[in-house]
Amino acid sequence: MTRINFDHANATPLAPEAKQAMGDWLERAGNPSSLHTAGREAKQAVDTARGHVARLIGAQADEIYFTSCGTESNNWAIKGLLAANRRKGNHVVVSTIEHPSVLLTVRRLEKEGWNVSYLPVTREGVVEPDQLKQALTPSTALVSIMHANGEIGTLEPIAQLARIAKDAGALFHTDAVASTGLVPIDVRAFGVDALSLAANTFGGPFGAAALYVREGLRILPLFEGGGQETGARSGSEALLPIVGMGAAAEAASRAMSQRAATTQRLRDRLKAGIIERVAGVRVNGSWDARLPQHVHVCLDGIGSESLLLGLDQAGIAVGLGSACNSKAMRPSHVLTAIGLSDDEASGAMVLTLGPSTTDADVDAMLERLPAVVERLRHVTAATAR
Repeated sequence: MTRINFDHANATPLAPEAKQAMGDWLERAGNPSSLHTAGREAKQAVDTARGHVARLIGAQADEIYFTSCGTESNNWAIKGLLAANRRKGNHVVVSTIEHPSVLLTVRRLEKEGWNVSYLPVTREGVVEPDQLKQALTPSTALVSIMHANGEIGTLEPIAQLARIAKDAGALFHTDAVASTGLVPIDVRAFGVDALSLAANTFGGPFGAAALYVREGLRILPLFEGGGQETGARSGSEALLPIVGMGAAAEAASRAMSQRAATTQRLRDRLKAGIIERVAGVRVNGSWDARLPQHVHVCLDGIGSESLLLGLDQAGIAVGLGSACNSKAMRPSHVLTAIGLSDDEASGAMVLTLGPSTTDADVDAMLERLPAVVERLRHVTAATAR
């Protein structure tokens, strides 16, 4: 049985360009901090990668700082910007559907005395600009709202939200891990002060990510040490992942428009086919402002974890959209935030397509899914009796 991947959000295959770039360095020894020839060559490789990543989001190379993952970038953005800009105030604003690396960070800040406001979202997961306006105060130091929600796929009106925050004198950070390399991003047009991204979203390796920080903006480092990344993020640079990230960023810049058109066509076909072949389907997230490769559905009468495992047995990998506790089976904070009840959030799964997804993959999913759903619903009904 051919295995099919509809979970590219969590496990995007390494782009050929990234694999080649990393392979060129597998048998070479060079630390970018060393002054000898091998060290200088390694530094040049890191600088080249930095330039590719910068161009992907419309930034300057010296505004890009490499990190290990999106979680680190989000933590650093929030803690570092607030620590360096305390004069702005002690109030932070986030949305209720942010990634845990943002929500848990601000909850820790609350325990330390910071004031935090949590913005509600619409049924489609959209942060409304008027809600942000009402939440801002003279003491608001930072607003952090994600560009795209990786669970339900909704894209937020970041340029409008950032402008509102800036007009009130607050800094603005966006978590763009779920969207970078998939849709056009321009930090200048967005008007953001900081932006988080990660390589594995667009065909780069795990272990490489970055934080964009607007030129001239102060941010305190999370790590103290040897002064790498111009002193902002100490620690020996992870040469191989960084080189792979740079190559993947360059490839994504070239292919983004064509890939988005292809995956969007397949995505729409997948969604329509699921609705046609399976009863009791709820499609979540905005369909007008959405990641091009993303479908999120809830299927009545099935547990999310059972659905994932059932499809896995059928040779199909999908994302566990409800990020639930395996014992409590409680809906994720995102599904709760958009107003779904426990019953409405049942059978949640996220389907994400990638460059390698084909019409044949969609056909196979639409052929295998109904049988899996029917079997699981039968089991659920029998158990309930």
